[in-house]
Amino acid sequence: MKNEIDKSGIVVEERIYKLRDLQVMIDSDLAELYQVSTKRLNEQVKRNIKRFPADFMFQLSELEWTNLRSQNATSSWGGRRKLPFAFTEHGITALSGILKSDIAIEVNLSIVRTFVLMRKTIK
Repeated sequence: MKNEIDKSGIVVEERIYKLRDLQVMIDSDLAELYQVSTKRLNEQVKRNIKRFPADFMFQLSELEWTNLRSQNATSSWGGRRKLPFAFTEHGITALSGILKSDIAIEVNLSIVRTFVLMRKTIK
């Protein structure tokens, strides 16, 4: 499978996790890819919350967050005050409607392609 790599050299597939039997990406990883702060990404989501029903985005539980961090010890997630949000493929697609920079468009396409490739290899 060909890995999608965004312009910063980040392999998108490495940022997709399995939680609640869903493939998701964490808000801080998405913010890094989109080259915005996590705070800014989440502010935009909150301003457009109707675009993000529970099957598009959910907040991790404390246990999920602890388990995810322990599996990814090299992560740069650092100390957070709030539990992160996880976005499904549909949630990431919805992000394209609220993050409109050229970078966001390119990154979004790369992420969606990666989800599609991963789905094909799972079958």
